[in-house]
Amino acid sequence: MNLYYLPLPEAKKTSNLWEVLAIRRSVRSFSREPLTLDELSLILWASQGISDPRRGFRVVPSAGATFPLNIYVVVGEEAIVGGDLPAGIYEYLVTNHALKLVKSGDFREALSSACLNQTFIAEAPVSLVIAAVYERTTGYYGRRGIQYVHFEVGHAGQNIYLAATALGLGTVAVGAFKDDQVKTTLNLTPEEVPLYVFPIGRPKRSLQNYFNDVLKYYLKTRGD
Repeated sequence: MNLYYLPLPEAKKTSNLWEVLAIRRSVRSFSREPLTLDELSLILWASQGISDPRRGFRVVPSAGATFPLNIYVVVGEEAIVGGDLPAGIYEYLVTNHALKLVKSGDFREALSSACLNQTFIAEAPVSLVIAAVYERTTGYYGRRGIQYVHFEVGHAGQNIYLAATALGLGTVAVGAFKDDQVKTTLNLTPEEVPLYVFPIGRPKRSLQNYFNDVLKYYLKTRGD
C-alpha cells in the first residue's frame, strides 16, 4: 500500500473567522500555481480531521458519530510543492492523517469530463471528491439517515470553503456530474456514492474583503 503521511495540521494566523465568512466566494478561475502540501493537509483536516482523539470526534458533526463520508483527492502533475506527492487519486485516511494511493496518473481531465466538461476542474491543481456510504448512517437511523448524510456533507463542504478561503485559495462546490463516471474514475466501491466535487487552487483574481461594506449596508438599511 502506497501511503503518504501529510504534514501535521498547524493553526495558521490568517484572517479571523468573520472576515473569512465575508470573503468566501465560489471560484471557477484558477492559476497554474501549485498548492503546498501544508495547505492540502489543512484543508483535508478541515474536511474530516480528528478534533478529539479521546472520543474520536471529528471537525464536522456526524449523526451518532457514524461518519458516512469518504474523501478522495485528485492530484494533477506538479500540483503540489513542499513534499513528494505524485499525480494520482488518493483516499484520505482520517485516523493517521495520511493519503493512500488509489491509482497513479493525472485524472483531472477524466474528472472534468465526468463533471459535464466543466473545464475549471481540469485547470485546478487539486480536487477533493466527497463520497458517502449511506449504510453507515441508515443502518442505525433507517431512512431518516439519508437526510443526516446530506446534512454532514454540507458541513464538510462549508469547512472546505472556509479553510481554502483562510489560506488565500479558492474553491467551488460542484454537484453537476455523472455519478457512474465519477465512480469509475475514482475506483469507488458499489456502496460509495459521490456527492460533491471541490476543485481547489489559487484564484486568478484575489478575493475581496467586503466586511466593512456589509456593516455599512446594514446601517443604511436601518436608516442610520
